[in-house]
Amino acid sequence: MCHDLLVIDLATRARDGEKQAWDAIVERYSPLIWSICRCHRLGNIDAKDVGQAVWLQLVSQLAHFRDPAALPGWLAATTQQECRRILRARCRPPGGGDVPKDQNIPDDHSTTAEHELLLAERDAALREAFTRLPPDHQRLLALLITAPPMPYAQISARLGIPAESIEPYRSRCLDKLRRDPAIAALISTATASSRPPGLTARDGGA
Repeated sequence: MCHDLLVIDLATRARDGEKQAWDAIVERYSPLIWSICRCHRLGNIDAKDVGQAVWLQLVSQLAHFRDPAALPGWLAATTQQECRRILRARCRPPGGGDVPKDQNIPDDHSTTAEHELLLAERDAALREAFTRLPPDHQRLLALLITAPPMPYAQISARLGIPAESIEPYRSRCLDKLRRDPAIAALISTATASSRPPGLTARDGGA
């Protein structure tokens, strides 16, 4: 997949010590780490501690990755482990000692990491695809998603296009966005995962 190739490239370059690749990894996956912390209801201070622990572990572990494409999954799983470590520490009795078995934290976040990873990959793909759009497409879409919504008359004045042309223009922009390799790969993956096991496009699953 397209995003797998990107992850492999970033992980390989970061492993070789390229700062730009490290910065790209941090920018791409920091929202993932933050989201998992929020799902575990950690505050800002604990979330920052988790993030620091995860990135420090990555520094020491990346050189040992057999499959660089596994980086996003590793980040998600490691973040979840760090969140649970902090939650267990909260339950530890005063004076130290092990947490009694009946006070162990229930594993009610078993699907959190996977879900947040999917959201992070989707958001990263959208950001990448957006930056590859022509500038006029970017400007229109940016104005269309402002909050509160901007009236078409105001968008027309800003961009210098007729108000009645905004909808067809928007459709062309979104169509171009969907055809971007990163978005096309996500759509393909989502379509494949929604099919019943063993069903292929030839069987009528497309």
